[in-house]
Amino acid sequence: MPFDQILINNNWSSGSSGQTIPMLSPSDGKEISRIARGTAEDVDKAVRAARRAFEGGWGQTPALERGRLLTRLGQRILENAEELAQIEASDTGKPLKQARADIVNAARYFEFYGGAADKIHGDTIPFLDGYTVMILREPRGVTGHIIPWNYPAQMFGRTLGPSLAAGNAAVLKPAEEACLSCIRLAEIAMEIGFPPGTINVVTGYGEEAGAALAAHPGIDFLSFTGSPEVGTLVQKAAAEHHVPCVLELGGKSPQIVFEDADQRLAIDSIVNAIVQNAGQTCSAGSRVLVQRSIFDTFIADLARRVAAVRVGPHGDDLDCGPVISAGQLDRVRGFLAQAKSDGVPVLAEGVITEGAPEGGFYVKPTLFGPVPLKHPLACEEVFGPVLSAIPFDDEADAIRIANGTDFGLVAGIWTRDGARQLRLARAVRAGQVFVNAYGAGGGIELPFGGVKKSGHGREKGFEALREFTVAKTVVLKHG
Repeated sequence: MPFDQILINNNWSSGSSGQTIPMLSPSDGKEISRIARGTAEDVDKAVRAARRAFEGGWGQTPALERGRLLTRLGQRILENAEELAQIEASDTGKPLKQARADIVNAARYFEFYGGAADKIHGDTIPFLDGYTVMILREPRGVTGHIIPWNYPAQMFGRTLGPSLAAGNAAVLKPAEEACLSCIRLAEIAMEIGFPPGTINVVTGYGEEAGAALAAHPGIDFLSFTGSPEVGTLVQKAAAEHHVPCVLELGGKSPQIVFEDADQRLAIDSIVNAIVQNAGQTCSAGSRVLVQRSIFDTFIADLARRVAAVRVGPHGDDLDCGPVISAGQLDRVRGFLAQAKSDGVPVLAEGVITEGAPEGGFYVKPTLFGPVPLKHPLACEEVFGPVLSAIPFDDEADAIRIANGTDFGLVAGIWTRDGARQLRLARAVRAGQVFVNAYGAGGGIELPFGGVKKSGHGREKGFEALREFTVAKTVVLKHG
């Protein structure tokens, strides 16, 4: 299909500007497609179409039927899985095996929320004699969704799945760096029969279409995933119209390794958690905190694993692909150059394969350590395959270091001590904590979100359904 189209009210068009934006493959820097440059006018049309859908056909669709449509969409995604994976890999640069997993997860979101659509229950409250009090959970109305470029297919399912299951109509603004899979997924949704205006997709620049969606007075709820800086702008824009929002922002997630940990298991997970998607994951385990008594031996083993990581184009299906763009490459290289200039030891670097195209946006996965606690590598989100090793002395020291950044998204705890597992899980400030593991595939069922600068509100699981609904209290006086 042509990707240079926007979707409003089940109609594809080139948008009001008639302009397009080139899409470059991170693997070689060459143009692979173009997308429409949506405008505030297009966003307004999309919001109005969503309002009509919410107040009309989609709003009158029973929960059971909404669920069946969502489940059907999940099945159709699996039927087109290889096509979608190829689109995702070429658009984002991630290895094909990662893209294939992402498509399976995108389908799983619609399966999960398809089954949940008719299970959004209200409640009753015991009250005064002669009264019946009910709590109804109702859809918010028109929801706006601004998603990032690192996992476009997954994010399509993660944000639209719960919103549609709850009965909302949606306007999606995907990232301009990578969004081709979202356009194809929207086309599939239209093919299986979603009513006009239920799903609207407006591509374009964040400062144009994204800003217009965040500030639109016709939006009832906003979901944003991206950087803390842009998240602040989005929340301010939404606040002008008193629109609530879920923000899933950055991370500087720690992996805390104690001397009694299963070190081989830990190393496998730690390496994967920083090279997956070239480290361009909000929940990337970008800090490894290691108890001082095993620091040297553990880091030596970890360094050998990092040095064995191979980086190359998406089609080679290696351990790690390129970063998304030339701008992102410059950002990561800036962190690397500063750390080396500051004398932070480089413990290991991965290998960029000889066949990697010169125009691609490749960076070697790099392990630094020990990294000073106040250094940018220990405090700021690099969003690249860069891992900072930091020693700690005891539990109290580990907690202090783990909580010593502005972020609080995910944490990993590696220890065989059951009591310590619970103590650390409670003490670490993060929205998700893994014990003797890190990550859980797509984790569709697991509520996800952060604290502090990592944002607020929750995605995934049944918690997301709560976010996309509003509680209404109904008080009935008998007689």
